[in-house]
Amino acid sequence: MSSLAPSPEDPAVSMTRVEKVFDSGRSGAVTALTGVDLAVAPGEFVSLIGPSGCGKSTLLRLVADLETATAGTVAVFGKSAHQARLDQDYGIAFQSAGLLPWRTVRANVELPLELRKVPRGRRRERSDELLAMVGLADFSAARPHQLSGGMQQRVAIARALAEQPRLLLMDEPFGALDEMTRERMQSELLAICERTGCAVIFVTHSIPEAVYLSDRVVVMSPRPGRITEIVPVSLGERDEDTREDAAFFSAVTAVREALRGHPDHSAHHASSTVRGVDLR
Repeated sequence: MSSLAPSPEDPAVSMTRVEKVFDSGRSGAVTALTGVDLAVAPGEFVSLIGPSGCGKSTLLRLVADLETATAGTVAVFGKSAHQARLDQDYGIAFQSAGLLPWRTVRANVELPLELRKVPRGRRRERSDELLAMVGLADFSAARPHQLSGGMQQRVAIARALAEQPRLLLMDEPFGALDEMTRERMQSELLAICERTGCAVIFVTHSIPEAVYLSDRVVVMSPRPGRITEIVPVSLGERDEDTREDAAFFSAVTAVREALRGHPDHSAHHASSTVRGVDLR
């Protein structure tokens, strides 16, 4: 695909009949994903949820060009996943913050810019902006071991946003945090997304987390993973009272029922929805 600038109509992510088969040697081929169709709109927040091993993380890795689809196509802003990676169109954050312990907070945030040979002055300006955004301006000279788990994840998110990507890929980034820190990080993430306007694909095992964060929740089946339902979430602007709202509980129930696999929730419903998703 062309590396030209995408048109405003290009989805942030588009997947068509995606399949991923792993060769597991003596055990033979293992189909991780099959028949995945979905599109994620620019600025949209989509969570992927399903049982362990259903392919949520695998699909995220396909979008990130860390794995290659066995069949089907994956496009990011109208480009191949490979070209999007080369063009730094996305940022990525995992459950482990993955910070380099010998580098300061600022140096960790600036690492992607340093690798791209961005001049020092511009790196400093961008890291100042990002550290202020995630509330860590006073910790720029600290080392990762001096930070709490939540603070380390904020550094990881800042690093993922260093090159101003329009897509953020997140694989259970808050999974290791305590519940209070996790809820606070969810709110901070939404504030960051509001400021940056980036689309997000977010892998989680938590139904309340998926509902609180998302415009849509994509529900996946056990392996071979496929989209079984896409649950829209209409909660408006999230705040401290959102988790006590009846609409929140209604959406949580809808996702829980979809995960249980009600017979009237068919795969056709998911595949015919233009803006859907998948992952492990």
